[in-house]
Formats: sequence, C-alpha cells, structure tokens
Amino acid sequence: MDKLTKLLALCKCSLLLMVNNHRDYYESAEQRLNSPEALDWDIPDDIRAKIIETDTLIELVFHPDTPIGLYHILHYDLDAALDEALEAILHPS
Repeated sequence: MDKLTKLLALCKCSLLLMVNNHRDYYESAEQRLNSPEALDWDIPDDIRAKIIETDTLIELVFHPDTPIGLYHILHYDLDAALDEALEAILHPS
C-alpha cells in the first residue's frame, strides 16, 4: 500500500487501477490484449507473454499533472506496475 499511497500523493488528478477487468466480460487476458482498443497499447513482449501466461492483467491509468496528460501502464504484477508508475513520475524521460 505504501507505493499506491505515494503514487496517489504525487498525482494531481485521477488514478484508476483495474485488476483482471477482462474477466468481467468472460474474456481471457489474451483476448483483451487482442481487442481493437488494445491495438495501440505498447507492451514489451516479455510482459505481454507473462500477462497471457498468468491470465492476469493489471491496468494502471493516472494523470500526474493535468486531466489531459496520462500514463497507461499494463502489467501482470501490481508491485512492478506501481514501481513503473513511480519511476515515470519521479524520473520522466
């Protein structure tokens, strides 16, 4: 919870965390990743493979500065997704 609490404190706008939302639609994670809306998601091959293998899809969408700019992180591991989010805010590239 410490990482989530820290991320919430750093975001001036909203944060949305969805875990396995694909299951609400009787889909597999692989089906979700192959859906039309997911076509523009940039997911590293190793992360994508693990999402499919574990059928676990974590989606973290957050607006650190304004309602317009956002990050969309996809992962199979919540802790790693939070690490990636904190890294994006604290050390932007």
